[in-house]
Order: sequence, then structure tokens, then C-alpha cells
Amino acid sequence: MSTTIVFPNISKDENAEGVLATWFVKTGEQVKKNQLLAEVMVDKVSLEVPAPCDGIVTLLVDEEASVKQGVLIAQID
Repeated sequence: MSTTIVFPNISKDENAEGVLATWFVKTGEQVKKNQLLAEVMVDKVSLEVPAPCDGIVTLLVDEEASVKQGVLIAQID
């Protein structure tokens, strides 16, 4: 079963967009729970996104892409 990773809700504005600043992993890479996957930025606030579980990650959004909060950015199988 896949676990989805969404762009975090940092801003109170539900339509706010942010930037997926950096991926720390690559598609197909084995990740461990709490391993850092990405750094995202919204309104000059940065946040690290950890893996919620162990598994193989698939990235769905390019680095430096503008992304709405709550949008699927990766999954772990």
C-alpha cells in the first residue's frame, strides 16, 4: 500500500502556493521513517518534510516547482 506525501499547509491561505526548494532523495531510493525527503518554502518560511514510513520513494514534483499546499508531491511504496 502506498503512503502519500503532500505539500504541507504552512500558510493560513488555503490557496497559497509554495516552492519545493530541494529534494534530498531520488526516485527509487530506499528511505527510512523520519529521513528528510524535501525542503519546501511558503511566504519565506521553510519547512523540512520527513518520510512518514520506510519504503521506496517516487517523486512526483520537480525541484523548484511552484506547488499549491495540499498537493501530492511524492509517494512511498
